[in-house]
Amino acid sequence: MKALPSFLVALAAFTWFPLHAADDPSLAALTAADEARVAAMKSGDRDKLTAIFSDDLRYAHSSGVVDTKSSFTEVLATKKTKYVGYDYVERKFTFPAPDIALMTGSTHVRTFTITGEMDSILGYLAVWRKENGQWRFLAWQSCKLPTATEPK
Repeated sequence: MKALPSFLVALAAFTWFPLHAADDPSLAALTAADEARVAAMKSGDRDKLTAIFSDDLRYAHSSGVVDTKSSFTEVLATKKTKYVGYDYVERKFTFPAPDIALMTGSTHVRTFTITGEMDSILGYLAVWRKENGQWRFLAWQSCKLPTATEPK
């Protein structure tokens, strides 16, 4: 019974202070994988996109359009959608299960598509899965957040 208070103090300290990439090699690898994903999406490099996206990718855009690995890679590689800005406002990682990471937060995204330009702040939930020892991008779902000038 004496170990229980010590365990609770350790658990509270662990959950109170968030990990940073410098504190945890898994978090550092995941952060690097996400930076590589953003760079690949901005460049439209088919090989890099193929390497970072899971074969099971489900990418639900804020518009309601849902892409697979194949369809999203094609859209980016052919420049039908061009990401010109991708700046995180907030990005947090949690690890709900072994080899699964959730990424939540908001990001300022600027894109050009065949239908026009999008300049939005998005709230998002992303899922990463470790596949064969490598973090792969499994899922994305986002929604547009109101700007300071838009009514809530």
